[in-house]
Amino acid sequence: SKLPKPLKDIIDNSEKRKKLVIYINPPYAEAASTKTVASSGTNKTDVAVRTEIYQQYKNSIGIAGRELFAQFLVRIYKEIPGSIIAQFSTLKAIQGPNFDKFRNYYKAEFKKGFIVPADTFDNVKGRFPIGFMIWKLDNPQKIEKITCDVFSKLDHDKNNTVVKKTFCTNSQTINQWLISTRNRIPIKTIGYISCKGNDFQNNNFIFLINNKIQLPHPRGTWVTDKNLIEVVMYLSVRHCIKATWLNDRDQFLYPHDGWMEDLEFQNDCLAFTLFHGQNRITSTEGVNHWIPFTEAEVKAQERFESHFMTDFINGKTKIGNPKKDEFEGFSTEKSFVPQEPLEFSETAQAIFDAGRALWKYYHQQENIEVNASLYDIKAHFQGRNAKGRMNNKSSDGEYTHLLQNLREALHTLAKKIQPKVYEYGFLKR
Repeated sequence: SKLPKPLKDIIDNSEKRKKLVIYINPPYAEAASTKTVASSGTNKTDVAVRTEIYQQYKNSIGIAGRELFAQFLVRIYKEIPGSIIAQFSTLKAIQGPNFDKFRNYYKAEFKKGFIVPADTFDNVKGRFPIGFMIWKLDNPQKIEKITCDVFSKLDHDKNNTVVKKTFCTNSQTINQWLISTRNRIPIKTIGYISCKGNDFQNNNFIFLINNKIQLPHPRGTWVTDKNLIEVVMYLSVRHCIKATWLNDRDQFLYPHDGWMEDLEFQNDCLAFTLFHGQNRITSTEGVNHWIPFTEAEVKAQERFESHFMTDFINGKTKIGNPKKDEFEGFSTEKSFVPQEPLEFSETAQAIFDAGRALWKYYHQQENIEVNASLYDIKAHFQGRNAKGRMNNKSSDGEYTHLLQNLREALHTLAKKIQPKVYEYGFLKR
């Protein structure tokens, strides 16, 4: 449409544009199939890719162009250069993996900003950060990180200082790291790990199951003897830190190699994963290779079908490869299969002690599945409702006590693992 002459004069004048502030609360509609980030916009098939702006800039900003707010930003950046943008939006443009190409194109100086919980807006139920950010376009800079003030119910520390949060741009993700472990020739496949998303908001989709066919989405990796250590690190890193509205969109990253020499960290992660609630391995869906004890340790009523995990822990797993023609495309690169018994920290040993007591109690019961996993043990004592969902509680007081002991030990180990998550670069502070 035709612009008013005073505004056109400003836009056409490079010096006047430096004082022009464009305030936008861009729409959140996007060409996607998941729920929108705000109720003011909905996901509709091709909603963002039907616009002329998408066609004009898609080669410059890539997948980010499938979101309308990115189209607003890039059009202002290109067509009103040198101006100032003041915007409300999520932090996708800073943190989102799909915005790599956008960030290489859109260069601006971040001046200041603050973030608030999304549910402080009317009709928004999600718990994630929404930012108000000010950008100067007359000083192009590659965006690598921004630091914002945090305003919420806990927006000040004990000294009444405003809390700040730094958001970093990201490139290689934790899922890319785990994918890199797929091409090792396995001796045994022991499960499948769901790997949807790289941020905290997707952590509910990070879990272990027996087989890929149980997965409601296509993203994941087979777990074998050759990538077990990386898998347990992956699950531990994703679940040892509690998700909050503030970290909800923080991205888990491709770590540096420091973890490779940290055997205690690796073994802590193995213990954490063996007894975590997101380990949904079950004997009802196939052989349970995740039993962390021998029959003698828990006084099992019968012999276990698999001794893989205790063999692995005791350094008895074979590292030879099967016939290579059965695994065309796989490599024999380094894997972390122990050839000596693993040594666990006192914190990890406390989990094994708590778990052992729970397994012993289970094997004292009648009519049990001897190859039961932790998931199966919970189902045995807690039962299921009419819809087949596991109940949250059990009427068995001793079981409840033993399970609580295990959860407390798991919580303590989680706190021990947390600093290593940042030390090895899985998350940026």
